[in-house]
Amino acid sequence: MSIKKKPVTRVTLEDLIAASNRVGAVIESVRGTMLAPDARKRPPTFSTNQVATICGLEKAQMDYRVKKGDLPLGQMETGHRRKFTLEDTRAWAQSTRSRFMRPENAEAITIAVANFKGGVTKTTTAVTLAQGLSLRGHKVLVIDTDPQGSMTTLFGLLPDVDVADEQTILSLCYGTEVSIDYAITPTYWSGIDIVPANLALYSAEFALPSRQKSEGSFEFWNVLNNGIDTARTKYDVIILDTSPSLSYLTVNALLAADGLIMPLPPSTLDFTSSGQFWNLFNDLTANLVTNRGKTKSFDFVDVLLARVDANDASSSVVREWITAGYGNMVLPVEIPKTSLTASASAEFGTVYDTDPATINARTYRRAFDAYERVVELVEEQILTAWNRQIGEQHGA
Repeated sequence: MSIKKKPVTRVTLEDLIAASNRVGAVIESVRGTMLAPDARKRPPTFSTNQVATICGLEKAQMDYRVKKGDLPLGQMETGHRRKFTLEDTRAWAQSTRSRFMRPENAEAITIAVANFKGGVTKTTTAVTLAQGLSLRGHKVLVIDTDPQGSMTTLFGLLPDVDVADEQTILSLCYGTEVSIDYAITPTYWSGIDIVPANLALYSAEFALPSRQKSEGSFEFWNVLNNGIDTARTKYDVIILDTSPSLSYLTVNALLAADGLIMPLPPSTLDFTSSGQFWNLFNDLTANLVTNRGKTKSFDFVDVLLARVDANDASSSVVREWITAGYGNMVLPVEIPKTSLTASASAEFGTVYDTDPATINARTYRRAFDAYERVVELVEEQILTAWNRQIGEQHGA
């Protein structure tokens, strides 16, 4: 059997530019297919049972509220089935889950999703968490601090086509803006706004240290923290997606956060990399915070076991290492490695974007239930953080 060999040719810069253009054309074509007819994502709809589950209602309670008619009734379809829009579902959640909503005098809880390595479901975790919290009635702002713009793409925007430089946090980094409000953009998903990203964000890695040298009182690590001050009063949760490196922008995200989530696959390389991440982070915070007589604490730090392959015998050993190393930081839930998560990403989506009728029911439930549990656990920590804020206001 003959083996087909790769042609031996030299590659010029012009060849790379041509390849980049071809890739961009393919991506645009794929998006046009996946997101037809208007090349924009559409929010999902929800059944009566799904709305009841989100709101924590029994069937009888759901039927009573429908008959009462004080909440959106959805739309009747064939077979006497009722479908609720995303806006309808959020209205139900805000009404029936009022005790879980942000207290009047509390501010948004900011959560950074971070990891040194790529391919650990960091962006998927950030977007899924935002969608899950929105479904529960919370108003969420997501900020993409990764120049590659993976989060931006999952919200149906192509970074190099749909996002102008002034729509990113770049103006904040250059100092031409002091509040993130200028860059906030609505998304297809009701209850979630975004500050998108594009490749121009790489220049922030030069702008921030340059300002640090030239501006006497400038603190490059607090640019994002200060920039989201007004957003903290308008949103319930702010979620920051970061690049797979401890860049200037990632440092900004980590120091602006009230809570941190690290998705961590149970593999040896990912585990050792996570240790390096925290060592470097601790060194940086010592120089930027502790040595300047200041402090920094987080309401919670979660390690989320992700891409867990039930058939991989070695992963059980690494899980034990992770638990031994991170202790009670490890969330009591695992995100399984399934065909659903792979196919959803290929279609610019998450488990919440996926129509259950298009995939094996068992596969869907495994992934969906795992992410639902993550959202539930994070929401509990958000409520605790809000209670702490209120307690501090009253001198507790």
